[in-house]
Amino acid sequence: MVGDSIKYPIYIVSKGRWENPITAKYFLKENIPFKIAVEPQEFENYKKTIPEKNILVLPFSNLGLGSYPARNYCWENSIKNGFKKHWLFDDNIYGIGKSIKGIRRKNSIKGLVALKNSEIFFDKYTKLAIGGFNYSYFIGPWVTKPFNTNVHVYSGMLITNEIPYRWRLKYNEDVDLCLQALNDGWNTILLNIYYIRKVSTVAKLKGGNQTELYKGNAPEKKLLKAKSLEAVWPQYVETRVRFGRIHHYVNWKKHFKQPLKRNE
Repeated sequence: MVGDSIKYPIYIVSKGRWENPITAKYFLKENIPFKIAVEPQEFENYKKTIPEKNILVLPFSNLGLGSYPARNYCWENSIKNGFKKHWLFDDNIYGIGKSIKGIRRKNSIKGLVALKNSEIFFDKYTKLAIGGFNYSYFIGPWVTKPFNTNVHVYSGMLITNEIPYRWRLKYNEDVDLCLQALNDGWNTILLNIYYIRKVSTVAKLKGGNQTELYKGNAPEKKLLKAKSLEAVWPQYVETRVRFGRIHHYVNWKKHFKQPLKRNE
């Protein structure tokens, strides 16, 4: 599964998007090895657009819990195959770019090279639970650092298998996983020098959590998302109106100051 230039396995979690599996198509174009985890009732449909060798069939269907059971299955699959870490990507990512001093240069790096360089960098640190890429729309002249530490890591993540946590929430599961690790003194790293280009109008895409959890995208759903995270982490999370909508808020810099530690 893993090519000579990639050290750790790459997984995509997807549901209901076989007609346009955005991340998988990008990886195939870039010759990036991956497995896309799909529910059994959708296997035949995904075979129409993705080679069968790249498909990992999940042992469950329509749990109504969002993506976290599939994410945990990929985690255990990587451990079963003897890996110390694994990559996990959302299914709506169409590219990886490079930024220099906050200026996005979208065609300046091959995805395979960015992944390999990131693995080398992340492997330099002990107590690093999760590393990953910032979103393209958060990169600009105001970004002065090549990476940020102890913050939320998004939709392209390299996860250390030894951490004693798992995906567990129906909503905001990525924020929760980062908080589990940071609360216990682990680190996270969010790269700015490499970033992912993700479809921003997710609500317009069929399938995934948009169909199963967020249908209608009503204000009460946004409130539920934010409040459910605040209920688990009241010491860190506030529910506010942000970006013109109800959203969770975490002051990462205030709460998590543990330094990075290099491997010997």
